[in-house]
Amino acid sequence: MEKLDNLYREIIMEHYKNPRNKGLVDDPAYVTVHIKNPSCGDDITIQSHFINGKVIDCRHDGHGCSICCSSASVLTETVIDKTVTEAEKLADNYLKMVSNKPFDAFLDLEEASVYSGVRQFPARIKCASIAWQAFLETLKKGA
Repeated sequence: MEKLDNLYREIIMEHYKNPRNKGLVDDPAYVTVHIKNPSCGDDITIQSHFINGKVIDCRHDGHGCSICCSSASVLTETVIDKTVTEAEKLADNYLKMVSNKPFDAFLDLEEASVYSGVRQFPARIKCASIAWQAFLETLKKGA
């Protein structure tokens, strides 16, 4: 179990230090949602681009703790090239997992599964959730 915890930590820190799909674009085709958590300072903007029911691109920018920022990076890698339906299902399932609610353990969350331990730390649930909530809002606004 300790080796698995170390692997999870390594993945989280890798995405924190070398975030994927970071940086926003100035393109009206992208749906943009910004969420700030005033209680901890996490501040994330998610941009999503949808074409024909598919997530073509997903970008993020902002600042916060390692859980918040790495989770945004993992989110983008998880949802790009998925259908809107698949991406929504993945995001909903992820949010259930980190919030310690019943979730589909058989749905492949890819690298996002490394955040499963967050549910043991209630103060960190918002950190792990903020980017995913913003992504779901982009779906509602533009998919």
